Amino acid sequence: MKGPLSYAVFRAVFASQVFSLLGIGLLTVALSLSAYSIGGKEAGGQVLGFLLALKMVAYVVLAPLAETALAGRSRKSVMVLLDVGRMLLLLPMVFATEIWQIAALAFAFFALSSAFTPLFQSVIPDILPDEDTYSRALAYSRVAYTLEAVLSPVVAAMVLRVVASESLFLFAAFSFVGSITALVIARFPGDHVSDKRGSFLKRAAKGMNIYVRTPRLRGLFLINLALSLAMAWVLVNTAVYAGNRLGDPDYYYPILMASYGIGAALGAVLVPKMVRVAGERRVMMSGAWIFAALGGMILLPLAISGLLALWAGFGFASSLVLTPGGLVIARSAAAGDRASVFAAQFSLSHAGWLVAYPLAGWMSVWIGLETALVTLSALCAMTVFVATRVWKASDTAELAHSHPELAPDHPHLKECHAVGPDNKHVHVFHIDALHPNWIKPCVA
Repeated sequence: MKGPLSYAVFRAVFASQVFSLLGIGLLTVALSLSAYSIGGKEAGGQVLGFLLALKMVAYVVLAPLAETALAGRSRKSVMVLLDVGRMLLLLPMVFATEIWQIAALAFAFFALSSAFTPLFQSVIPDILPDEDTYSRALAYSRVAYTLEAVLSPVVAAMVLRVVASESLFLFAAFSFVGSITALVIARFPGDHVSDKRGSFLKRAAKGMNIYVRTPRLRGLFLINLALSLAMAWVLVNTAVYAGNRLGDPDYYYPILMASYGIGAALGAVLVPKMVRVAGERRVMMSGAWIFAALGGMILLPLAISGLLALWAGFGFASSLVLTPGGLVIARSAAAGDRASVFAAQFSLSHAGWLVAYPLAGWMSVWIGLETALVTLSALCAMTVFVATRVWKASDTAELAHSHPELAPDHPHLKECHAVGPDNKHVHVFHIDALHPNWIKPCVA
């Protein structure tokens, strides 16, 4: 079986992702330093929090609208133009000296990212020949995300040894040159025909409509929400924990997050084999349960070796949840609807983080670091339990059902070889124009 990297188009698209992630990582560091420079010791954190809130608002609100506005256009051309736009927006950030200037440029950058990412995600299942290869590609993508979080600060630190902090924006822009080049040389598959019937808002809501009417996608949302509730504590409070409990944030924060990254990379690598054995649902549910259970271990008197193992466990569990999500979406929507459903997933998942991030910060102040993590882990476990009731273990891709309302010579019935007076047949079931609601299977 050939791996994803044996396909030239995936190599090019994956290279684009790596360059893009490096650019975004450098931008994140540059925004942090700019926030400190503009806001000073007193307000630097508030400025950065405001910028990151703008990012989440752009992702939650604009992703479905952007996908609809761009539907029917060449995905390759659109992705190249979006990358060019992101690159150009980074250049004036070098000269921004006021909060409103950096905020406006950052919001525009995040708005373009909200259009780019779901489109990128929808291309991958079209360029790979089978589900197992796609699963391995998702693992590569997750490893890339993890390494970006770990390595971008390291690369930024190396750059800052020779240039001023403002120049990080230029290095981030240069990373997008690599992303654009990789996209230009990639030979994309043909674009799917997009249904443009109905008003703009109705088409914008199509992905969300498919999402909320598909039980496994509702379960996917709940599992992602469960993970975000507990994982937000790790991302928000590890530096605080390293300072308040271990006494040296500069030393312990990097090694804790490095352990997290190693665990996440290991989990992502193992996910394809685990999915082949147990299926996406069981792997994702297990990851969320594991994360919730590990959260309770923060109350134990752990030595630094135990804490490193705990953070590695957090990373491992997070990859079990996050890596298979693309598989679930790809099998839950027709090819022509994938981009809109990926956009809905992008929007809903970031809505969960928009709630989880401030909740993790506030609770740690209100009730203490350890108690906050235990509480959030309990909320994580309760949410996973709800997900098990929504996304049932009996879920299958194919459903037997009938279409008594369709004429016997309808193209859909001929394609699916319907039989009997009620036109009973079996096929991979998606919410679409002919199947507007999820149905209880009948006997074919």
